[in-house]
Amino acid sequence: MTDTPKTDASRTDTPKTDIPVDLDRHRGMIAQKATDLRRALADVEAHVRELREREADLENQMMIAPSASWPEAAVKVRHLLNLYAASLPVEDTRHRTLVTAVFDDFARLGGEG
Repeated sequence: MTDTPKTDASRTDTPKTDIPVDLDRHRGMIAQKATDLRRALADVEAHVRELREREADLENQMMIAPSASWPEAAVKVRHLLNLYAASLPVEDTRHRTLVTAVFDDFARLGGEG
């Protein structure tokens, strides 16, 4: 009895190339939509990570360098108030209104309004 290599009958002897195969063409619509959603989500997550890193860098710069003027100090306060306002519950209209009033004061006193 001799051992002969088994061959897969469904396999074709197609020549191999370095040209990539566009797998997206071979997927169904549902699978393609799921793939598109995963790609979009990965893109958004990457942008969020980048934004957080940039925000951390900005905050580090704000902590290291003391403000040289009231307008520079106001920039730091605006950032902190934005962080605070983002953490407020939607129903906390009183504090949201107070934050808006402070921003209005900054604009008026800083000559922006």
